[in-house]
Amino acid sequence: MKKLIPLLLLTFVPPSYGDIVQKFQTSAQISVDMPYSVTNKLGTTYSISGNNITPSVTSGGSTTSGAIGGLNVGSLTAGVPALIQTDKAITTAGSAFSLTEAVTMGDATPSAVTPSSGIAALPHLSGTTTIGSGGTLGSGAMTSLSSGVHTCSGAFGSGSSCIGSTTVTIQID
Repeated sequence: MKKLIPLLLLTFVPPSYGDIVQKFQTSAQISVDMPYSVTNKLGTTYSISGNNITPSVTSGGSTTSGAIGGLNVGSLTAGVPALIQTDKAITTAGSAFSLTEAVTMGDATPSAVTPSSGIAALPHLSGTTTIGSGGTLGSGAMTSLSSGVHTCSGAFGSGSSCIGSTTVTIQID
């Protein structure tokens, strides 16, 4: 009887399931860049430094000694803040002094730009302006076969590209 137990165990072995999953993913793309323009507005800055100088600010009829002026962002005109004047006096009369004060007034916010037939005319700003003319397809064409083979042919113009890909995935569990 003991010899029959291994045979009985072999008859009760659970079945094995093997899953095979196969995926094909094909992608084809032709792209042509559109015209664009980017411009950067210059900001407003204020700085002051010096030796043997006592700064002060007069506002509303009262003077605050030891204070410096600057930018009043609560008072904007076309996006540019108002300047608060710094009054300066020599601290020790007859002694050497130095003073450096710098103001850069930023660009006013331009009105809305409306493109017409391509790139819009941009306002002249102090920051960097970049313009891209866009692309042309030319005689470029793409062929995609069901076998996953892609062919880009013809003359692609500037600012255009052709991308084709096929991904095959086989998964065995």
